[in-house]
Amino acid sequence: MSQPDLFVVCKNCGSEVSPYVTECPYCGQRVRKRAPKLDKGTPVEPKQRRRARLPRLRAEEIEGIAPDTRPWATLSLIVASLAVTIVYAADQTLDLGQIVAPGLDDVWRWPVAPFVHQDALGYQFVALVAAGIFGAQLERRYGPLPVVVVFLACGFAGSALAVQLQIEPLFTDTGGAAIVLGANGAALGLLCAWLVQDRLAARRGDDRESDLLGVYVVAAVLLLLSVAVEEANIAAAVGGGAAGALLGLSLPLFTRR
Repeated sequence: MSQPDLFVVCKNCGSEVSPYVTECPYCGQRVRKRAPKLDKGTPVEPKQRRRARLPRLRAEEIEGIAPDTRPWATLSLIVASLAVTIVYAADQTLDLGQIVAPGLDDVWRWPVAPFVHQDALGYQFVALVAAGIFGAQLERRYGPLPVVVVFLACGFAGSALAVQLQIEPLFTDTGGAAIVLGANGAALGLLCAWLVQDRLAARRGDDRESDLLGVYVVAAVLLLLSVAVEEANIAAAVGGGAAGALLGLSLPLFTRR
């Protein structure tokens, strides 16, 4: 089968033009009566439009998490607790919100007590490290608001339960009344909220390959703080953990993506 010429020469202006036109685009002179027929050949299937795909995850990224987002809410909670400790160190006569049971008349202390650690710096270090780890994970997946809500709500629930039960794991110099302060309940609440969502995701087939052994060790340490540290109340830890587990069920409402 003969192939069409690559071009034809216009007899009027001498320009080289496409063999598939009938008039010269330069001078308008008619160069042929009709354009040659195209050889259809093998029909070409239309190209399928490729679906837009998200960029591949970088080495430090986890699906569903924004790694470049600073966990400002978590850092703010930690800084607030450290600030209270500095203020107390400057003037130990200040009443910063610690609870000495019975504290039914001082409800304002219940959400404030998790920020107060007084002289228990080791207790504060362990509780805030746990809160930082799990608070940051929750914040990067669900945003800052859930972290603040979970921390405050779990601290409040733990304080309320401790006051209601008036559990006395260790007596203090306050006349034998149970003392409630510190972030063991709030930290355990963040941990339980994260754990609930992680286990629900695994049940859906979204295995995030979490180090559950490490999570359980941290949970045990937070619970055992009540034995080693008189300021840490076991009821506050249990109440905060239970509240965190319940709040963890609502976290998907705040999913980033």
